[in-house]
Amino acid sequence: MFTGIIVELGKIYEIQKLAQGARLKVFSKKLIDNSNIGDSISVNGVCLTICEMDTSKNIISFDVSHETLQKTTLGELKRDEYVNLEPAVTLNTRLGGHLVSGHVEGVGRIKKIEKIGNDLKIEIEAQEEILRYCIKKGSIAVDGISLTIVDVFLDSFTVVIIPHTANMTTIGLKKIGDKVNLESDIIAKYVEKFVNQSLNIKENRLLGKLKDYGYI
Repeated sequence: MFTGIIVELGKIYEIQKLAQGARLKVFSKKLIDNSNIGDSISVNGVCLTICEMDTSKNIISFDVSHETLQKTTLGELKRDEYVNLEPAVTLNTRLGGHLVSGHVEGVGRIKKIEKIGNDLKIEIEAQEEILRYCIKKGSIAVDGISLTIVDVFLDSFTVVIIPHTANMTTIGLKKIGDKVNLESDIIAKYVEKFVNQSLNIKENRLLGKLKDYGYI
């Protein structure tokens, strides 16, 4: 579990293609000091497990499955490209963003970038499966960054990026047409499930009563 607060901008050192996936090697000056093999790290919003570390070169390695490469933007990364890094939360971690699982649901595309004063207003195209959980002032993870939704449209949503976020994450480097990993708010999914279960229970009770009284 993560919070969507990016700790470091890592840089792709190497991508080794494997038969069923790839090994992703990331240069990290900060996270490597407090990381161990087996730890979970969010890389552009994707939860990956550290499989190897080279402390002499500050390189952290991750094995990435074929499915993850296909379902996220990790398969399109190139050498020297920057990535957002965040370690998993601990019991004493300050929850500055929102709860992020690191399980990317889909890939969005930057549709529009508008500069408003010192801020950036970015419109991102997304699938209906993600937009159904998007509400104004709600939370969403974009490449692992916890952001607040400004507006929601039929096929997109907007966020506003302050200078600090633009400088500390990859979102400030994005251009129109670039792809981003998206994960909607997990709490919205739990609420939907509980509400649907409650409605199903009430519906079954109503049907039972109608049958008891001979209406159906």
